[in-house]
Amino acid sequence: MTEPLIFADIPARVAAYEAGRDARADLEALYDRLETGAAFPALLALVPRERALKLLAIAAARRHNGEKLLLFGIPFAVKDNIDVAGVATTAACPAFAFQPDADATVVARLIAAGAIPVAKANLDQFATGLSGCRSPYGLSSSVFSDAHISGGSSSGSAVAVASGLIPFALGTDTAGSGRVPAMFNNLVGLKPTRGLLSNTGMVPACRTLDCVSIFAASVADAQLVASVAAGFDAADAYSRKAPDDLWARDVPPALRFGVVGADVLSRCSPDVLGAYARSITKLEALGGTPVLVNYTPFEDAARLLYNGPWVAERLAAIKDFAARDAEAIHPVVREIVLGGESFDAVDAFEGQYRLAALTRAVAHVWDKVDVLLVPTAPEHPTIEAMLADPIGANSRLGLFTNFVNLMDLAALAVPAGFANGMPVGVTLVGRAFSDGMLARLGDALHRADANAMLAATDVPLAAAAAVAPARSNEIVLAVVGAHLRGQPLNHQLTSRNARFLSAAQTDAGYSLYALSGTTPAKPGLARDGGAGRIELELWALSPAAFGSFVAEIPPPLGIGTLTLADGTTVKGFLCEAHALANAQDITAFGGWRAYLAAGSKTEKLPEQAA
Repeated sequence: MTEPLIFADIPARVAAYEAGRDARADLEALYDRLETGAAFPALLALVPRERALKLLAIAAARRHNGEKLLLFGIPFAVKDNIDVAGVATTAACPAFAFQPDADATVVARLIAAGAIPVAKANLDQFATGLSGCRSPYGLSSSVFSDAHISGGSSSGSAVAVASGLIPFALGTDTAGSGRVPAMFNNLVGLKPTRGLLSNTGMVPACRTLDCVSIFAASVADAQLVASVAAGFDAADAYSRKAPDDLWARDVPPALRFGVVGADVLSRCSPDVLGAYARSITKLEALGGTPVLVNYTPFEDAARLLYNGPWVAERLAAIKDFAARDAEAIHPVVREIVLGGESFDAVDAFEGQYRLAALTRAVAHVWDKVDVLLVPTAPEHPTIEAMLADPIGANSRLGLFTNFVNLMDLAALAVPAGFANGMPVGVTLVGRAFSDGMLARLGDALHRADANAMLAATDVPLAAAAAVAPARSNEIVLAVVGAHLRGQPLNHQLTSRNARFLSAAQTDAGYSLYALSGTTPAKPGLARDGGAGRIELELWALSPAAFGSFVAEIPPPLGIGTLTLADGTTVKGFLCEAHALANAQDITAFGGWRAYLAAGSKTEKLPEQAA
């Protein structure tokens, strides 16, 4: 059986394809594995192999014509309440299934960026539940324990990413479905501001509250996918236009973060309590100041989701089907959804009034804190415990999640280490359109754990790209050769605590040369009207680290200003013209790694050898 293809991050995989790795071979190998049924019940129906290969071929042709595709060749899974053309949407209810003619808007946007949908993912039926135990297709357990729940309702999406099969997956989040499974599988769960990602082509749970969410192994990957998938959609009545600087917003210099008190934390397991306390300490070390908040109005709002008239909105989403074929609905889901019949229009308005009052009651909290830090879930139940008390145990899981969409907030779940062999996690909650700030802070919090690994792999988080752009007090440096990750001089960056940001390319007009007589072997970059877009990496250094680094650079290399493919400018390596006279032009390789890889397969001429 083909093993999962593991890269530290999405940009590294895209860079490998741009350097010559065969994306089609990788996609074929993934299908070989998926078609054995090894990923069931996490992944259900597959996107036909023929369609996936056709999408890849179209993306490859566009890339060949000079388009920059940020997600080129990246396979992903789609929760089975989101449409993928040519594959039935079931919402985990076979009798409800229908065949969509078009991709959901978010899926179409990801495809436009070069990503390849490969499968539909299992879920709690009609996205009703936080357990992963309410699907007729089978239960998904945590990748770390067959005995413990995977979390839901986006169960299959989380398990598929955590297992290393795919780099990211789409879920949905109404009550915490994009966050609870993230904690239970050592993942990042990005729950965006309502309306930031289009819901066109999604079977709703609560249409006024639903969000498409993203699971990934790192915050940078989740943010990259979100930035590609986001955008106003006039076809979605609840879509919203985001501020232009959404993803560039930084963490406040004097960060104030809200924490909950002992009365609430007493309902958490010891493992969760320990992780939460450690996360508070880490945020303090990052310069934050904890502020105790009154959690009561947040919890009161959370109760409205299943004890208030919003249950009737779940019924509204499938009312015709429920009236026609109620017996086809999972018994627990049926009990919850049909409970919506007990609410009337007066209840709906009174619920809105109550929510407005609670939202006003916490307005002063947001005047005192920039972000709220909460455990993602208070405990991690076993499957046995969840099946024994499916509604009560599920309800307890929503203690720190259910209020978020009701109060129009953004949230980011991040791993917070392990306890007794199982992952634990915390969630950062911020005001609407704080998504960029949450990503930057969440990435720093995740990286504060020096032992953090990506999902269930043995790949360290430190090997993955950090959230870009750089902090305002840092200098971005582009490297093209011996300072790249895995190359002999990379230690000159890492020893200065430089942060890897992302892979990138120069603008057109640059040439790359293999310099002679250098040890270790180095390239020289020149802007001389060449035809190339040269692969590079972006690193962020403090001003002091940048100064000491530059002081060590030997001639004929120096630091100048490079223009990147996206039009931005950064500091980077350039070579003096006299050193290029007898150097080999290797621009056609597209980058130093591709040149070295080619040299390992074919014997170089003596004058080309390093």
